[in-house]
Amino acid sequence: MTHSLVCAETVSRVSSVLNRNTRQFGKKHLFDQDEETCWNSDQLQIQFQGGFSSRRGRLEGSQGSEALNKIVDFYPEDNNSLQTFPVPAAEVDRLKVMFEDTTDFFGRVVIYHLRVLGEKKV
Repeated sequence: MTHSLVCAETVSRVSSVLNRNTRQFGKKHLFDQDEETCWNSDQLQIQFQGGFSSRRGRLEGSQGSEALNKIVDFYPEDNNSLQTFPVPAAEVDRLKVMFEDTTDFFGRVVIYHLRVLGEKKV
């Protein structure tokens, strides 16, 4: 059964937050599934704010201190729909999601939902 791989032990890093207001828009809100705090395996689910999305993305992963390797490239549409992308099986304990070729003139990406779904190895 697949479920969210984001848990209390998940560590995340971000490049920037809206107006540098980490209290209201910080990384702790990235996975809270609350639209009020939105961000300005076998599935990756992303919901962008239309007009602030990416045309191309890449999921990278690794285990332990190994270098990150590309798992899959994905190609989102510029809309508000929850989009689901298949991810090939990979055993990793670190993931990096990169957004390239943004639709916004200033390179901003706004994410309402980001979920990584898969199975946790025991």
